[in-house]
Formats: sequence, structure tokens, C-alpha cells
Amino acid sequence: MKWDKYYFDICRTIATKSNCLSRHIGAILIRDKSVIATGYNGPPRGVCKCNDRWMLDLKNVKVPDEYRGRPLDRICPRYVMGFRSGEGLEFCPSGHAERNALINAGREGVCIKGSKMYMDCGLPCVPCLIEIINAGVEEIVCTSTIIYGEKNKPLSDLILEQSGLKVRVYDHIN
Repeated sequence: MKWDKYYFDICRTIATKSNCLSRHIGAILIRDKSVIATGYNGPPRGVCKCNDRWMLDLKNVKVPDEYRGRPLDRICPRYVMGFRSGEGLEFCPSGHAERNALINAGREGVCIKGSKMYMDCGLPCVPCLIEIINAGVEEIVCTSTIIYGEKNKPLSDLILEQSGLKVRVYDHIN
């Protein structure tokens, strides 16, 4: 579908605004073929980016030998703390792109009910899925059916099965 490619390209562009050192994700909400909200992963408005808060973190973090002597301004602090992708999120100030798109719509008073969400990633994590469903999004279009935080797959599958949220994978990705 030409519209899917168009929306996916917008998601990729939105993702370039992300200042997250772990992943760059973009998400958009669509209704009647119009973009009604966008979001990318990153810290809340006014909160410093990860590479700006390293001096604060390093006071409380034992830097593993593999990172000693390396510039840390382009490495996710959670990785230096020993966490893998999707772990240690309690130490991360960033919001996910999907959540930020929902919040940005709400902040502007835009109704989300009945919309579609496009994202340039696999299935959202369980908390984002819950928020997407409760906000009234009817369909999500993503790059794969792999869920962020694989250990949550059984719960994710249950939520998707019972909620009626439509899930579609982009069919134009090379």
C-alpha cells in the first residue's frame, strides 16, 4: 500500500528527533489519512538527555572494565550499568514513542478514538499496548510481530487476543 510506505517514511523521519542512546523509534497516529499526532522516544520536555546526565549517573554507577577509558557520551547508561535492551527501564527517563504520540495528542486535545498507529518498530511493550488499547486506537501497523521485552510475550499475546486491537505488519520493508 502506498499509504503504508508514506506513513512509515514519516515514522522514520520522526525517529530522527529521538535523542535516546538505545533506540530511535517514531510513532504517528492517523485518522482519515491525516497525521493527528507524532511521538518519538526520549525524555520528557525539559529533562536532560542521557548524554547530558552522565556526570550525575557516574557518581552512582560502577563503570565496568569494558567501558573504562571510553567516551560514554554515546552509550546508553543502562548498558554501562550492565542491562540489556528492554531491561533496567526504571533507570531510564525516556518515554516510548507510542506513549509520547498518545500523550502529545492528549496534550493538544486531539481525540484518538478510532485512529491507527504506525510505528517503525516491532510490537510495543505491554504497558504501551495497554495505553494504546485504552486510548481507543483501533489498529497498529508495525515492522514485525516481535514484542519489545520478549519475556512479556505470553501477556502481550493474551492482551492482543482479548482486546480486539488489529495488528498489521508493514509489507513493503526491504
